[in-house]
Amino acid sequence: MVLSIGSNLGDRLARLQSVVDGLGPALRAVSAVYETAAWGGVEQGPFLNAVLIADDPQRDAHGWLRRAHDFESAADRVRDQRWGPRTLDVDLVTCHDGEAEVILRDEDLTLPHPYAHQRAFVLVPWLDVDPDAELTVAGEHRPVGNLVARLDPAERDGVRLTGLVLA
Repeated sequence: MVLSIGSNLGDRLARLQSVVDGLGPALRAVSAVYETAAWGGVEQGPFLNAVLIADDPQRDAHGWLRRAHDFESAADRVRDQRWGPRTLDVDLVTCHDGEAEVILRDEDLTLPHPYAHQRAFVLVPWLDVDPDAELTVAGEHRPVGNLVARLDPAERDGVRLTGLVLA
């Protein structure tokens, strides 16, 4: 499972750390922490973002979604404005069942994440933690590095390495 986490309210780093801590032994890798301007056109403060790779054979995609919502609820996440400020945002980017990528489109969950290929704040940290990462876009497996290269340079450059660490 590839998870994108972000926060732009309160103690942003502590919010991200809560996910790292909560994943426990399922956590496989943690990217560096980046700061990015908010995405989506709503005026708000910058986000801290990171990407996590986790694995738990006992949890399917909907189980991961429930876990993501649990993390957000524990951080008092309020969903009152689309792309608005968030104490914690935990997005499922892509999920695998063994070697097979899970392709899912239902009323609760779409995998891979339908906008991940457009978001530098997801792709840049993901490359940090997995330089060989691939994402399925429009039915084709595409190297994440190629997706990053196709983004607007201003958006790529807007993902700034902070020096902050999640442990």
